[in-house]
Amino acid sequence: MKMSSDRSLVHIAFYAALIAALGLMPKIELGLAGGIPITAQSLGVMLAGMMLGPVRGGLAVGLFLFLVALGLPLLAGGRGGIGVFYGASAGYLAGYLVGAIVVGAIMKAMRNTNVVFGAVVSGVIGGIVVVHALGVPVLAYKAGMSLDQAIMVGSLPFIPGDLIKVVLATLVAHTIARGLPSAILSRA
Repeated sequence: MKMSSDRSLVHIAFYAALIAALGLMPKIELGLAGGIPITAQSLGVMLAGMMLGPVRGGLAVGLFLFLVALGLPLLAGGRGGIGVFYGASAGYLAGYLVGAIVVGAIMKAMRNTNVVFGAVVSGVIGGIVVVHALGVPVLAYKAGMSLDQAIMVGSLPFIPGDLIKVVLATLVAHTIARGLPSAILSRA
């Protein structure tokens, strides 16, 4: 039991670190979305859920967000601190946590299906729909926009990049499933 819990802690820490590392990639500012940048970090959120399942994936994202709240500059562009949870991107950050849990839950529920199919479905629903469903209303409120305006500037411009992230996460999950299927803890 001890070895299993140690491995879980390592997996959780690894995916929290992966999400942080993806923040080192330059963010892309659109200038329209109330300051919401395009980042690679949602790819890490999708991978955490796909690979670790709902509990460990949620804990990995929760650890990452906790470190951000403590002030570590782990978000794209070197942002961090409790203030980011009061800004226009707060809903997207909450969406990261819920999204990872949903991605992991869907992967777990689809463990008897093809990995690629499960990864695509979980990535789209948890990694895109859930994140935007939580992010857009907060953006609308914080930026003084209507919900329709927030969807136009805070969701639609991000969808092509998010779909690319789903494809990348799916390729990673598929590759790992072929080489070391036991590493996809969400399907165990």
